[in-house]
Amino acid sequence: MLNQDIAPFELDTMKASAANACRLMKVLTNPDRLMILCQLTQGERCVSELETTLGIMQPTLSQQLTVLRNEQLVQTRREGKNIYYQFASPQALAVMEVLYSQFCNTDEVNT
Repeated sequence: MLNQDIAPFELDTMKASAANACRLMKVLTNPDRLMILCQLTQGERCVSELETTLGIMQPTLSQQLTVLRNEQLVQTRREGKNIYYQFASPQALAVMEVLYSQFCNTDEVNT
């Protein structure tokens, strides 16, 4: 039986929102994708920067970036031969900023 305080259309919206949140969390369960997104919280990065900084080699890096693009979490732009990635999803960025502050910010982690 439905809670009397929640209208059926609100419940449908909550279910859709929960499904979207679960989808994001599923993407974040991969360590390589999580590290890529952590880097992108600091700003736009080109593929070669991500490869060098994170030590994720091709084709793994390309595979994980494709997943992030397909999930519409990141977007790209091309400048010459370089492809740059940045966040496309404000929700994903907000989640990653919290994760970054809790786990990646060495000033806070070491205190």
